[in-house]
This record gives sequence, structure tokens and C-alpha cells, in this order.
Amino acid sequence: MNALPPADQPDPLAAFDALRTPEGSALLDELRDHDPAQELATATRLRRAHPAALVSAALGQARLRQRAVAKFGEADAHRMFFTPNGVEQATRTSVAGYRAGRFAELGVRSVADLCCGIGGDAIALARAGIPVLAVDRDPLTARVARANAEALGLQDLVEVRCADVTGIDTAPYDAVFVDPARRGGRGRIFDPEAYSPPLSWATEAALKAPRAALKIAPGVPHEAIGPQAEAEWISDGGDVKEAVLWFGKGFTPGTFRATLLPSRTTLASDGPLPAPPVGPVGRYLHEPDGAVIRAHLVAQVVERCGGRLIDETIAYVTSDAPYTSAATASYEITDQLPFNMKKLKALLRERQVGVLTVKKRGSAVEPEELRRKMKLQGPHAATVFLTRVAGAPTMLIGRPVERP
Repeated sequence: MNALPPADQPDPLAAFDALRTPEGSALLDELRDHDPAQELATATRLRRAHPAALVSAALGQARLRQRAVAKFGEADAHRMFFTPNGVEQATRTSVAGYRAGRFAELGVRSVADLCCGIGGDAIALARAGIPVLAVDRDPLTARVARANAEALGLQDLVEVRCADVTGIDTAPYDAVFVDPARRGGRGRIFDPEAYSPPLSWATEAALKAPRAALKIAPGVPHEAIGPQAEAEWISDGGDVKEAVLWFGKGFTPGTFRATLLPSRTTLASDGPLPAPPVGPVGRYLHEPDGAVIRAHLVAQVVERCGGRLIDETIAYVTSDAPYTSAATASYEITDQLPFNMKKLKALLRERQVGVLTVKKRGSAVEPEELRRKMKLQGPHAATVFLTRVAGAPTMLIGRPVERP
């Protein structure tokens, strides 16, 4: 039984239900483009015509919708409902759509979405034409997920159930998707066995299903991944968003994969790759996508560009010939200096560099600190890499190479 909220705090379920009344909906429409900097004045004005509790709930929801635009887009975010944890943990629409597409391509006809949160993954599955049972043990979160399915016209494909996922019979479903909570009262949880539910339980549930996907943190140690899974790291626009373990028919156990959205470029390996060669910095420097690095596939980039690493411990690849790929950001290197702030400042002044992009691997210097010390001035732009070359602290200066 859920405990009653303190007398001086509103019932969160009642506050949420109030947002779905005609009065609450009108308030949310009015607040769609409100300026958070003017929130006090806005609240004072709205409380003259609406209950204070409803105004507070609407302002909170409006803030969450504005944050959610980055993941769900303008059209969906301003029709959906969110909780603070729900916005933080929800999957970006592009990533959820990609995952749903993998299930759809394999002919999956139903999915049990365990730990569904505010319903972002269930929505993507439903939009791929797959009926979903969405389960979450938190009453407010489950109610929000149900409201989101209804708001987007997907209620016929999404059944939401408030329950403990460990008690759900997944046997009637073609596939299982599990997204354990990876945040607690103190922030992110890094130990997979401290997820809720633990990774071991989620893996066991996945192995019982004909097909399954298990969402995990991108930084999960490779040794924590069992031999039954195909592991995939997914980035979107160059940012690593998640890792997924795939189980069952249609997936390849032991494979490590990096998928780069929106191009859907994929690199994969079914075993350890040989150590790539290490050598001097050439004319071009290639920065592998974070998903490629997390999947331990940098050696594939080295092979494809005919290059080498600049240091055996640093994931920067260099080549003498130009190379462009969705798996890398590439730069033409103009200068290589031993680490020396004064020499860098003099070079940037000579080149009239007013805009400096600072990237680092293997350096303790903070980019903002470096930019401040350079006192930049001029019409030109440059990129500086703070790194190591053959073990020595080094600064590389260059400019981006545009992809064709």
C-alpha cells in the first residue's frame, strides 16, 4: 500500500490528473512558450484565475516539456507528459525508433516493455506497428505512460500496467525489452548489479524470451557482458546515447557493434581485434565516434583509413592520406608542438585565431582554462588537440575536414 503524502504536500497523482482536465490543458497550452526567467510573474498572474496547486503543477510540467524537446521534438514533447526522472532517463526518439526498427525487421509481433518509464520506448514500438505491454511499478510513472500513449493516439497498441516487473509473465510475448533504472537518490548508478532491477535479473528475463533487448549504461565494462548477448553501442549526432544487449534469434552472440545515427553506419566485430600500429602524426587526424571507442572498434578505423594510432593508449588515429567516414571526425593537421602554453599562444596570435576549439585525450588541462589563457583575437578559427604522441604531452593544431 502506498503511503499518503504529508498534509502540506499535494497528492502527485491528483496533481497530475488535474493537468488533464480542460482547465489544466488550457493552462499547459498557455505556458507552451513561457519564459522560465519570468516564472514568478507568470505564476502570480495565473493564480488570480486558477488554483495555486494547479498553477504550480502546470509550470512544473511546462518546464519538463521544454527540456523534453531535445529528445522528443517540438510536436510530441508539447503533447506528452513527463516526470523529472522520466525526462532524464527517457530514450531519445531517434534511438528508440532505431531499436524498434530492429525488432520490426525480425517480424516481432508483440513486446513486453519492462520498466517502461514515461513510455518513450513503448511509443516507438507502437509506431513501428508492434503492440506493447508497458510495465512500471511507480503509480505516477505508469499513469504518465498511459497518458502519453493516449495523447499520441497509440492507446490501442499500448497497454500500460502498474506492477513490479519481476512478477510479469512474459511468455505470451514475442520479445522483451528491459530498461532498468540506473539512477538512485545519489545520482547515476555505475554498478550493473545495483540497477533496479539488477542486470543479472534483467539478463535472466531476456534469456527466457524468444528475442530481447536490454538497455544498459554505455560505460558498462565489457567483462560484465555475458557471451549470450550481441552488444551494441549507439550514438546520435556524435554523442553516445546508450548500449543495448540483444538476445535471441536474429542476433549474433559475442558480437560487439557500434551504430552511428542518423546515418545508421555500423561497425562490428565478433572477436578481439589485433592491436593497431602506432606511429608518427601524419597530415590527417581522425577522432573516432564515441560508440566506436566504447565498442573497442578503433582498430577497424585504423584499418579502413590505412593509418595508425598516435599513441598506444590514445584513441586518436592518424593517416597520411585523406579519409572521411561517419565513424570519425577528421582534421587536417597544420602544426605539432610539444606541450607549451607560451608557444601555442604565440602561434595562435600569429595566425590571428579568434575562435579556438579545444579537444583533449590524455591531458589534464581544462579547455576553458586554456582558452582563457590564450587571449584569442582575430578572424580565423582553429582546433587544438591536447594529447600524447608516443607518450609525450603534445599539442596538435588543425582544421576540420568536411565530409562529402
